[in-house]
Amino acid sequence: MTLVFFCCAALIAASPGISEELVLKGSTTVLPIAQKAAEAYMAKNPHVKISLSGGGSGNGIKAIVDGTADIGNASRFIKDKEVKLCVSKDVYPVPHRIALDCIVPVINAANPVSDLSKTQLKHIFLGKITNWKEVGGNDAKIIVISRDSSSGTFGVWKKLIMDKERVVPSALTVPSNGGLVQAVSKTPGAIGYIALGYLNDTIKPVSVNGIPGNAKTTRNGTYALSRPLFMFTNSWPKGRTQDFLNFVLSPEGQKIVEEVGSISVY
Repeated sequence: MTLVFFCCAALIAASPGISEELVLKGSTTVLPIAQKAAEAYMAKNPHVKISLSGGGSGNGIKAIVDGTADIGNASRFIKDKEVKLCVSKDVYPVPHRIALDCIVPVINAANPVSDLSKTQLKHIFLGKITNWKEVGGNDAKIIVISRDSSSGTFGVWKKLIMDKERVVPSALTVPSNGGLVQAVSKTPGAIGYIALGYLNDTIKPVSVNGIPGNAKTTRNGTYALSRPLFMFTNSWPKGRTQDFLNFVLSPEGQKIVEEVGSISVY
């Protein structure tokens, strides 16, 4: 009787109806892609449960290191110090480029300014330019809003605009793209920066050096703040993790990338 019980238990455990789980953590830029792709994937695979959370690219990489996620979402490439941490923990991080994106400076919708140079953006975020009239706008104080240091978007902005210099200490800091959109939309004189997929009618995009951030200028390389988006795994993925990544990179998955406002890799 005992033998029969264990045999039945083994058959049940091997049944395809048993729920499988995938955990994704990290970038809020990648989150809309991951969320919609997860919904479509679970609809095709009802026995699979996918859980997602944001928290920034740094947290996505960390989740791969400490084993709390199957996939770490990142809107930047892995840093040297993160690679060293991975090696120290016997983790082999593998990047999977799943989309393209660009970072767009955004201002309050009532602001008449429409274009800023990279130098002007740098000086605004350094606190050297403090009034909109200095860059062709109204006589109004500039309110700088930035992302926190765990954000991949912040990391790219710091590298490409700030030349790794520090953002002015008086800048307001928000933890997500969505939070930045909300803050800029409700703050006269505000300026911030977001992933392309978060643009909406409540804020106003600003072109950089006369070139707007969009799919075309990102693809042809003329826009100054373009970047790839990644999903990281510990070693080459297998099983369900590999199958989900294949789905994201499939024509259906890349259509989802476009639907949420990012740019497909094809």
